[in-house]
Amino acid sequence: MTDRADPRSLIRIARENGEPLVAAELDLGARVRELRRELGLTLEQASKQAGLARSTLSKIENGQMSPTYEALKKLASGLQISVPQLFTPPEKEQVNGRMSLTREGEGAAHVTATYEHVLMAESLTKKKMLPYRARIRARAMEEFDGWVRHDGEEFLYVLTGVVTLYTEFYEPIEMRRGDSAYYDASMGHNLVSTSPDDATVLWVTSLV
Repeated sequence: MTDRADPRSLIRIARENGEPLVAAELDLGARVRELRRELGLTLEQASKQAGLARSTLSKIENGQMSPTYEALKKLASGLQISVPQLFTPPEKEQVNGRMSLTREGEGAAHVTATYEHVLMAESLTKKKMLPYRARIRARAMEEFDGWVRHDGEEFLYVLTGVVTLYTEFYEPIEMRRGDSAYYDASMGHNLVSTSPDDATVLWVTSLV
């Protein structure tokens, strides 16, 4: 009789039945993505913790690859869970009325040579978006150490001043108060102020 408690048996049963590695009641890729996000990890961070290539983890999350048992062990270790938990559907949580208020002058400040970020909605956990206001200190592309790039998509809205948005695949775009842009954040991008005073913008980045 097959021992269904053995995670390797779980995988073997799925394959013997002609089913994909993902259990019928659970999307493995979506489960892995959810666990990674709960830990607040990017694809890059999670792949390093698990000892897997970033491209491999991305394919697993997008259902483009059925991982081997060895890969599953590495993945579970990197996500700080056991292998069977990868195949355990999460309990449904109904969250109503989540809200976080960030008043003027509040928010966690992060200062770099080119930007001054103020992170908002810091009290909320498991966010799907990261909103922050930024003062753009940079005045030229030469002030950046290469392109800024990261996972996810990003929305940019100009609050004050004039900026130029430089991107890896498009011509520079001048943007003024009220202008906005939505772009793939994995594409190299930098923002510089072109007005006399530092411009301020609102950025909202998706967490993937």
